[in-house]
Amino acid sequence: MLQIGKTVVSKVVFDHAFCCDLSRCEGACCVEGDAGAPLSSDEVNILSDIQVDIKPYLRHEGITALESQGHFVVDEEGEYTTPLIDNKECAYVVFDSGIAKCGIEKAFEAGAIDWPKPLSCHLYPIRVTKYENFHALNVHHWKVCEPACILGQELKLPVFRFLRNALIRAYGKSWMLEAELVYSKLLNQKS
Repeated sequence: MLQIGKTVVSKVVFDHAFCCDLSRCEGACCVEGDAGAPLSSDEVNILSDIQVDIKPYLRHEGITALESQGHFVVDEEGEYTTPLIDNKECAYVVFDSGIAKCGIEKAFEAGAIDWPKPLSCHLYPIRVTKYENFHALNVHHWKVCEPACILGQELKLPVFRFLRNALIRAYGKSWMLEAELVYSKLLNQKS
């Protein structure tokens, strides 16, 4: 584990290659799994505020799920998550030529809202565990992301660089600059 600012970062974040390959995985991370995307309490409030603005970008099934379950749910561990449609895909998912994409992100790209999507989605495959004095960052591995690992290896793109914008959003530009220094040192140690 490596310390950067107020985060403790798994070395895998630097060693593991990753680049989403939606043409091959078809956005399975938004469809597979047993729960919706993790949300912070701030994000629950944001979702409440933007429901009217994102509604035109959502599918009928998603709107129905949101109307019946609410714009967030509380999971078995007492954490906030996005609701699911029939215990499958996230209620905010839309499909574009068979590829699962985020309706919130579509609204953001269209300029309807100024919030891109939940941070847990933006940071994926990094998962953050929050402790009182620091955040721990690790990489979540699962079968649906194998195409992203293959493409990342071909491009020689480490996870932290693939997630550059998300990590800057979460921790700031200075965090990213320090991450680049850590990566350089790790590369020097290997050679």
